[in-house]
Amino acid sequence: MAPLDLAVIVAYFALTIGVGLWVSRSQATAGDYFLGARNLPAWAVLFSIVATETSAITVISIPGLGARGDLTFLQLTFGYLVGRFAVALWLLPGYFRGDQETAYQRIETRFGPTSRRLVSVVFLLTRLLGDGVRIFAGSIPLALLTGWPVPTAIVAMGGITLLYTLLGGLKAVVWADVIQLAVYVSGGVAALFIAWHLAGGAEQALALAAAAGKLKVLNPVISFTQTYTLLGGLIGGALLSAASHGTDQLIVQRLLATRSLRDAQVAVVGSGIAVILQFCLFLMIGSAIWAAGLAPEGMPADQIFSRFILEHLPTGLAGLMVAGILAAAMSTISSSINALASSVTHDLYASWTGVTDPVRLLKLGRVFSALWGVALIGAALLFHQISQGGDTPVVVLALSIASITYGALLGTYVLAARVTQARGRDVVGAVLLSVAVMLVVVFSAQLAARPSFEWLAPVGRLAWPWYVPLGTGLTILAGVLFAAFPHRETAR
Repeated sequence: MAPLDLAVIVAYFALTIGVGLWVSRSQATAGDYFLGARNLPAWAVLFSIVATETSAITVISIPGLGARGDLTFLQLTFGYLVGRFAVALWLLPGYFRGDQETAYQRIETRFGPTSRRLVSVVFLLTRLLGDGVRIFAGSIPLALLTGWPVPTAIVAMGGITLLYTLLGGLKAVVWADVIQLAVYVSGGVAALFIAWHLAGGAEQALALAAAAGKLKVLNPVISFTQTYTLLGGLIGGALLSAASHGTDQLIVQRLLATRSLRDAQVAVVGSGIAVILQFCLFLMIGSAIWAAGLAPEGMPADQIFSRFILEHLPTGLAGLMVAGILAAAMSTISSSINALASSVTHDLYASWTGVTDPVRLLKLGRVFSALWGVALIGAALLFHQISQGGDTPVVVLALSIASITYGALLGTYVLAARVTQARGRDVVGAVLLSVAVMLVVVFSAQLAARPSFEWLAPVGRLAWPWYVPLGTGLTILAGVLFAAFPHRETAR
């Protein structure tokens, strides 16, 4: 890359570290570190949520979807918005009753400490593996664009992110997210106009895309095997968003850091609107690149945008776009580090030991943050080693980890709110059963290739947007059935 591009990337690194140093001055307790002293503005949390759920692989791959297909992916984001409205109306009010530190403290109030710890452990394992592979996936385009080896890209991203997260806690994460969102969206807007220019103008590019059917948004067909349909997008997207934004500590932690319930509701619903606009932008970039004739059929979809950046963006702007990809990856890492450390500190350590001193928990929180940062970098390096052995499907399957557990998490909250006879043991059994079944469902296509498991082939054709609805339904059904068996009223 040109020296100016590298200078832009270095300046971005320096800016994020500066953010961590700036906000670290006012930290005195664990509440300051993990919840930003509960005084973060709604607009900042809104942008942080959008940046957090946008990984580097999203920035790279969504233009590929637009170039190779159409805009039907947006149906899923419509469901995301529906799910966030549900979170704002039905889940958030419960979080703002009392003084909750994590998403899973609420589970303890209803089902007891064992259930809280189980749900927390499920979250920890899911986040470690899922985000480990996202970091690895994000390092690949970064390595291609910079010429670094993949392990170097992983360690560089992880090390810088761990530094500012360790210093500034959630407040540093949120404000860095705001900067990161601005960087990759501004780079995306510039890329769209350049692609339109290369295609002969926006009007010409849109006309070509429309004639080829690439501007199609709605697919009303009812199918459980087609990935992007209106019904699957609305139902699957809504439940996926309800689970990720209503039960996942990664997002709930940010909502708890706002000044009021009203601010949290504005942040979560507003993020749904922003996500629709963001995905529309990156899909249109892919469509414009296709219209410019820069997406030949032989080129892998995930390389289309990367090659466009390298070959057609001017010096300086290419560096900004690489910084944007870096920003998306670093947002994932920083959010995971802080959320994982928060859950361990409050859901496991404080719950087991009874320690409530906020100053002591702050010190422990920083230690846990460092350990989780190293663990995430290690997980990403592990996935890199696995891929070196040629076992690429393992990486692809790891990206579905969240779908395995999100249904169980969401179903637990439904049981807490609607099934009054359910107790702690019922929830534990329902979660374990749901996760076990979803593991089979997600891996069914691979299992069906073995002689003894051909009968799983139809299950393997289930489109992934239906994973969370299936897991949620299984958890609720299992919880209701387990609750029907006699058990002592004191059982937790």
